[in-house]
Amino acid sequence: MVVSISLVLLLAVLAAIFLRNGLKFSHALVCALFGFLVAGTGMAPTIQDGLTATAQVVAGLHP
Repeated sequence: MVVSISLVLLLAVLAAIFLRNGLKFSHALVCALFGFLVAGTGMAPTIQDGLTATAQVVAGLHP
């Protein structure tokens, strides 16, 4: 749950930055709608597993 909230906040910040730097609102809206539609498909568990695995790899890095 913590990873999901962190990822959502990160993506929200990136979207805000992109909107300020030239991304059109309509493009952002299409991307958001696409995300909601993908979340309702059979790909959602695979995407979630990939994000979880990536988060675990990043958390395990010790520079």
